[in-house]
Amino acid sequence: MMIHPLSEVRSYSIGPGTKIWQFVVVLENAFIGKNCNINSHVFIENNVIIGDHTTIKSGVQLWNGLRIGEGVFVGPNVTFTNDIYPRSKKYPDSFSKTCIERGASIGANATIVTDRSIGEFSMIGAGSVVTKDIPPYTIWYGNPAVHKGYITKEGTILSLNMKDKEGNFYEIINNKPVKK
Repeated sequence: MMIHPLSEVRSYSIGPGTKIWQFVVVLENAFIGKNCNINSHVFIENNVIIGDHTTIKSGVQLWNGLRIGEGVFVGPNVTFTNDIYPRSKKYPDSFSKTCIERGASIGANATIVTDRSIGEFSMIGAGSVVTKDIPPYTIWYGNPAVHKGYITKEGTILSLNMKDKEGNFYEIINNKPVKK
């Protein structure tokens, strides 16, 4: 594990091989898995869980109630929310939960509204505003984000009619795109 001396890390629940860069704040009850990369200028609150092999790019704040799975990519300046009706100095009894499932990727400057689920290996385009649950293996972008295609675990992009750029067709089997 590597923690940059210009960071303030209060948690002892950080896995081996994880790198935490300068100007990162991690509160004491946060959990960060192994082999993660937490870039500079990131804030991680108490009730946050980050899975193994995850990358959090610069300028991201991870608020109470956020669950991030294994192998997730969170792009620079992605914004998460945890209170649907925020008011100054008025706190809910509990904060909403947002779950980012295994292998998902969220592009730079996307906003994820609270109480949502981002399905495994899905992809959210840069600058998108996610206001609903995102199914696994799908691509969404825009404001608000809309379904634009599919993606395989390996990263092959598919159109809405399940066709890749080489003209191969895929079908959904067990919630995953599989080449026909």
